[in-house]
Amino acid sequence: MSNTVPAAMAVILSGPSGVGKSTVCRNLFNQLSSTGFSVSCTTRAPRPGEQQGVHYNFVSQEEFAVRRDQGEFLEWAEVHGQFYGTLKSEVFPRLAAGTNVILDIDVQGARQILGNIAGSALVQHFLTVFMAPPSLNALAERLRGRRTEDAAAIQRRLEAGLQELQHWREYDYLLINDNADAAAAALAAIITAAKCRTTMQNKEPWL
Repeated sequence: MSNTVPAAMAVILSGPSGVGKSTVCRNLFNQLSSTGFSVSCTTRAPRPGEQQGVHYNFVSQEEFAVRRDQGEFLEWAEVHGQFYGTLKSEVFPRLAAGTNVILDIDVQGARQILGNIAGSALVQHFLTVFMAPPSLNALAERLRGRRTEDAAAIQRRLEAGLQELQHWREYDYLLINDNADAAAAALAAIITAAKCRTTMQNKEPWL
């Protein structure tokens, strides 16, 4: 990264469905300036209320395949016959401009990204945070509180969440979301501290 722009961080944020990642991120953007959200690509159809470029970048399977084969993705996966991925163009230009970027990525995607940037100068600009609920009961209540899925779907999400929770030690930081404002403040502190690491300085900043 250039010395003419502030150091910036790409935060790989993982956690089970219903843990509150979206809410915490919205609060974070109000607390920490120059921070944005990476919008993933998907081949699935938009759901009611979803907007192109806001919730997802909706593309055809053909376009996704072309962009994948051209190496445009930091990570990608196939889920139930649909493709999802994180474009490099959603991340690298922001880092170069001194803007922090949050990537809402699952465990497998996080591993892909770390593998793809291993050994490069980009490593120091990435950090990983795992967000967990204060209890499994709290996670179940949050899922039920959405009132968007039936009991069977909620149970499937809980079972998937239990599997994902087993991987928290693979991350740099563990963030317990008991209160969205407090969790956002903690995440802002993590980002701020990471940007102060000596490895983030290309030269003596006082010269």
